[in-house]
Amino acid sequence: MPTVDDVLEQVGEFGWFQKQAFLTLCLISVALAPIYVGIVFLGFTPDHWCWNPRVAELSQRCGWSQAEEHNYTVPGLGAENEAFLHQCMQYEVDWNQSTLSCVDPLSSLPDNRSHPPLGPCQHGWVYDMPGSSIVTEFNLVCADAWKVDLFQSCVNLGFFLGSLGIGYIADRFGRKLCLLGTSLVTAVTGVLTAVAPDYTSMLFFRLVQGMVSKGSWMSGYTLITEFVGSGYRRTVAILYQVAFTVGLVGLPGLAYAIPYWRWLQLAVSLPTFLFLLYYWCVPESPRWLLSQKRNTQAVKVMDYIAQKNGKLPSADLKMLSVEEDVREKLSPSFVDLFCSPALRKHTLILMYLWFSCAVLYQGLIMHVGATGENHYLDFFYSSLVEFPAAFIILVTIDRVGRICPLAVSHLVAGAACLIMIFIPHDLRWLHTMVACVGRLGTTIVLQMICLVNTELYPTFIRRVGPDCWRNDAASSRDQGGCSARDH
Repeated sequence: MPTVDDVLEQVGEFGWFQKQAFLTLCLISVALAPIYVGIVFLGFTPDHWCWNPRVAELSQRCGWSQAEEHNYTVPGLGAENEAFLHQCMQYEVDWNQSTLSCVDPLSSLPDNRSHPPLGPCQHGWVYDMPGSSIVTEFNLVCADAWKVDLFQSCVNLGFFLGSLGIGYIADRFGRKLCLLGTSLVTAVTGVLTAVAPDYTSMLFFRLVQGMVSKGSWMSGYTLITEFVGSGYRRTVAILYQVAFTVGLVGLPGLAYAIPYWRWLQLAVSLPTFLFLLYYWCVPESPRWLLSQKRNTQAVKVMDYIAQKNGKLPSADLKMLSVEEDVREKLSPSFVDLFCSPALRKHTLILMYLWFSCAVLYQGLIMHVGATGENHYLDFFYSSLVEFPAAFIILVTIDRVGRICPLAVSHLVAGAACLIMIFIPHDLRWLHTMVACVGRLGTTIVLQMICLVNTELYPTFIRRVGPDCWRNDAASSRDQGGCSARDH
C-alpha cells in the first residue's frame, strides 16, 4: 500500500499547494517574534530621575531648560558611574526657599551645604524618552525594577504550562484545530494586554498568551513539514524558522515607528486574528489523519493537493496507509517518551540542549537589544546574525551530518558567553561582536534541534515529545514507537 510520501512523489512534493501553504504558515512564525522578545521594546527602561513638584515650580520660575533643571537638582552618577544615585535618589532640600539662586541653587543653601543629604524618590520619576513603555507607565524602576523581569517570566512560564497540554491536543484532536484555537487565544490575549488597566491584569494576560502562542507556532511548523515530501522537509523546516528571524528584523522598525507600548502591542496583536482564515486555506495534515485511522479524510486531502498542484491523483490513492509501525497507539502520553532506551536517551539529551541554549539565546537578545546606546539599531544588527545560521545548516548537514554542527555550534556559543565576562565595558564594539557570535551559535543549535527531532520521534508523540523538552514542538517521522527497532 502507498504511503503519503509515495503519493507526494506522484502529485508533487513541493508543488503549488505546498508553496502556498508554506508562505501562509510562515506568517505565524513571523508573528511569534514580538511575543517572544517584545519585552526589549515594551519594557524598555530609559534614563530617569526623581520628579519633585517643588523643583518643577523653581524651574518654571527660573526659566530653566530640562537640561539645566537636571544638572542643578539631580545627584550625579556617584562612585564608579553607579546609576542608582542618579536615578533613584533625590536631594533632601526645601526647594521653596526664597534664598535659592537660579544659578547653581545648591551653592546658595545655608551653611554652604553644597552636598545635602539624599533620600529616595517620593513623587515619581521623569523619563527621558519620547514615547512610553510599561516601565514608564507603571514606574517599574528602582525598587520595582524586578517587575520588568517578572513580565517576561510570565511569558516563559506560559510556554512551560502550555507545553503540558497543547502538544497533547495537537496529537489527539488535530494540528489544524490546535492552530486555530491557539491563534484565536493568542490574538485575544494580545489585545487584552494592550488595554490592561493595571500591572497585575497585564501579567495575567501575558501569561495566558505565553501558554498558547508557541502552540500556534508549533502547529504551523508541524503542518508544513507534513505537507511536503521527504526531499523538501528539511528545507522548509529550516526556512520556517528563518521566518521567525524576519519577525525579529522587522520588530525594531515597527517599535521605532510606534514608540507607545500600548499601540505597539495592538499593532502586533490585531493581525493575528487573520490566522483564523486558515480554516478555509489550510487542510488537516494527512499524516495525522492516517495515524488516527481516518483514511477517508486523508484521501480527500491528498486528492485536493493533487488538484492544486495540477496533477492527476494516484490510481491507488484509496489504498493510502500510514508509513509507521502499525502497533502505534492513537492516544499519546508523556510516558511514551521514555518507553524504550533509545527514546529515553533522545528525550533527555534534547531537553538538556534546548534548556541550555534557550537560556543563552534569550539572554543574548536581552543583552544586545536592551543595553546599547541605540537599542533599535543594536537589536536590528544582532538579528541579522541569525540569517547565516540557516545557510550554514543547509550547507553542512548533508556533508558532515548532524552531530558535528550541533556540537561545534554549542561550543562556540558557550565560549562566546565565557569570553564576554573578561571583555572591558569600554570596549562595547567587541562586546557586541562576541555576543553576536554567541547568538549565531545558539541559533544554529536551536534550529538543529528542531531538525534532528524530525528523525527521532514517532507520529503519535509528534507533539508530546518536543513540547516536553523545548516548550514547543516540531514535527517528526521516519521512526516507529516502542517497537523492536528502538532497542
